[in-house]
Amino acid sequence: MDHPIKRDHARFKKIVKGKIRANLRRFVSQGEMPIPKGDGTFKIPMPSIETPRFRFGSEEQGGVGQGDGEPGDPVDGEPGEGEPGEGEVGEGEGKKSLEVDVSLDELASILGEELELPNIEPKGKKTMESVTERYTSIGSTGPDSLRHFKRTYREALKRQVSVGTYDPENPIIIPVRRDFRYRSANSKVEYENSAVVIYMMDVSGSMGDEQKEIVRTESFWINLWLKSQYKDIEVRYIIHDATAKEVDEKTFFSTRESGGTLISSAFKVCQDIIEKDYNPEEWNIYPFHFSDGDNWSADDTKMCLDLLDNVLLPASNMFCYGQVESRYGSGQFYKDLSEKYGESSDEIILSKIKDKDAIMDSIKDFLGKGN
Repeated sequence: MDHPIKRDHARFKKIVKGKIRANLRRFVSQGEMPIPKGDGTFKIPMPSIETPRFRFGSEEQGGVGQGDGEPGDPVDGEPGEGEPGEGEVGEGEGKKSLEVDVSLDELASILGEELELPNIEPKGKKTMESVTERYTSIGSTGPDSLRHFKRTYREALKRQVSVGTYDPENPIIIPVRRDFRYRSANSKVEYENSAVVIYMMDVSGSMGDEQKEIVRTESFWINLWLKSQYKDIEVRYIIHDATAKEVDEKTFFSTRESGGTLISSAFKVCQDIIEKDYNPEEWNIYPFHFSDGDNWSADDTKMCLDLLDNVLLPASNMFCYGQVESRYGSGQFYKDLSEKYGESSDEIILSKIKDKDAIMDSIKDFLGKGN
C-alpha cells in the first residue's frame, strides 16, 4: 500500500502538470522560457496553487450569514484587507509566483499532449551502436579506484576465520592481495538513433527583433520535443543575408545585419555541414529555415529549389520552412515553395508564423506528422 505522502506527492505533480498544460500557450506566446537547471530538469514559473480551506472568524463579527450586511461587503475579508492600492506601506512579503522543477520528458509530454504530437519514427536511417557499461558484478581483478571495500573486507574475514587466525577479542582484519574484490562492468550494446537539427535564419534588415524572438522561442520548443525522441541530438546554426556562415547559438539569436538576402547561401552552408559531418545513412537530419520570405532574385530562388531537390530533401527526414511575418517582407519565397511542392507535402513542411500567438500552431505544423 502506498504511503499517504507518496499519494499526495503524485496528486500534487498531477495538479502541477495540469496547470502547466493549461498555461502552456500563454508561456509560449509571451516568450516565457523554462530555465534549464543543468541536471536535466527545467524550472517553470507558475501561478500560486492554493489549497481550499475554511477560514473562521470572530463569532461577534457581523457579515454575510451573521447579521446585517451591506452590498459590496467582502465575504471572506480579514481585518486590514482592502482594495488594491489602499492602506499604509508594509514590510511583509507579497505573493510570488511558484516555481516547480519539471524533467525534460515531463515537459515534452505536456507539449505532445497539448499539440497531439505523434512520436517520431525515423525512416530509412541506420541506428548507431552504443555501448553502455554497467557495474553490476564483482571481479577479483581491477584498478584500485573500483575496489569494493565491503566485499574485500568480507573475503578477508572469511579467510581468517577458515584458517583460525581471527581473534574475536582483537578483531583485526588485514586483507591480502587475493582478498581484493572490484566492481566489474557488464557491457551492453544498444542501438539508438541520432539526430541533428540545422537552423537557418535570415538576419537581413527586414528581420527585426520581434521576428528573431519568435524564432528563438519556437526553436527552443522544437529542440525540446526532438530531445525527448532521440537520445543523441546535435544542433547547428546558420545565419545569412546575402552571404551565410555557421555561428554559435548566442550569435544566432543576437545578430542583425542590414544587407540583402540570398537564401541559397544558407542552403549551400547547410549542404557543406551535412556532407562533412552527417552521413544521411546514420543520422536523422532536420533542417529548419526561418525568413520573412524575401529573396534577392528569381534566379536565386531557382538555385534554392535545385539544392532542395538534389541535396537537402534526399538527405533530410523533413525540411521545414517557417515564414515569420514582417512589415518589410514580401512572403514570396513561401509562395514559390508552395507552388513547387504544395501546401501539405511530405517532402517539405511550410508554416506561416504571423505573430507569437501562432508559434504553437507552427510547431504542430512542423512536428505533427511524426517524421
